[in-house]
Amino acid sequence: MDRTRDLPSWPHADRSRFMRDGHHDWHVQDMGRGPMMLCLHGSGASTHSWRDLMPIWARRWRVVAIDLPGQGFTRSATLRRCGLDHMTEDIGRLCTAQGWAPTAIVGHSAGAAIALSLSPRLPTMPVVIGINAAMSRFEGIASWAFPMLARLLALNPLTARIFTLGGPNPARARRLIEGTGSRLSDEGLALYARLIADRAHVEATLQMMTQWRIDPLVDALPRITAPTLLIAATGDRAVPAATSDEAAQRMPRARVEKLTGLGHLAHEEAPDRVAGLATAFIETATGSTTRELRLCQ
Repeated sequence: MDRTRDLPSWPHADRSRFMRDGHHDWHVQDMGRGPMMLCLHGSGASTHSWRDLMPIWARRWRVVAIDLPGQGFTRSATLRRCGLDHMTEDIGRLCTAQGWAPTAIVGHSAGAAIALSLSPRLPTMPVVIGINAAMSRFEGIASWAFPMLARLLALNPLTARIFTLGGPNPARARRLIEGTGSRLSDEGLALYARLIADRAHVEATLQMMTQWRIDPLVDALPRITAPTLLIAATGDRAVPAATSDEAAQRMPRARVEKLTGLGHLAHEEAPDRVAGLATAFIETATGSTTRELRLCQ
């Protein structure tokens, strides 16, 4: 995404700033005061995914949302660090460089996997909120066919160019979003249409798919002790709600909350419902009330 052309009309652009660290020039949005909440979007999205949740959570916390490497407005010197382990390492290094010690990490889809991977590496164990967390292995033929397909697409220099041909296309964005079981406003669809029309963003998303290796994290779930809430939408066609059930059963301090009538982008469809569940869980897990959190501001 072009920072000069696109950022001024992006949600919460007045909260945007840039931080160069390691291999990346990060796009960060920072809102509110108090204990810190770190928000990590899913593959192919950006900070805009939190546009309605950030103002709600900013009444209680300092909310920091980042664009993942190469996606949105984050620029990367290399796209070879778009896998789970490398992104975890690079986000952890950004937290250290900035002195961030999040009380909670909220992740959507692949962002939830990053949140869980990051949680034991931080000096202080955070609460983790996963929204439609992408935590399952590919089974059977998909275990090799999907990564191979993603790799072939990513290696073809024409893929991103063909996919983004013609500029923003709201109809294409609608088909992609509704294919995940979600229905967004025209504003939300327009934002995704802009993202999927951006060649650099699409290339980084394809690289993330190519490099994604979830097995080590799935194997480590019994050793992840962060208090974890997995919010699962029963209408999610991208990540079945059963994925959250299976992950929570293998974790010592995790539980699941189901949301009916929503799809993969549940947090964009019903931000108030998601915000309420997350807030209640974080306050219980940390022993902090809303009043105590406000006194920290």
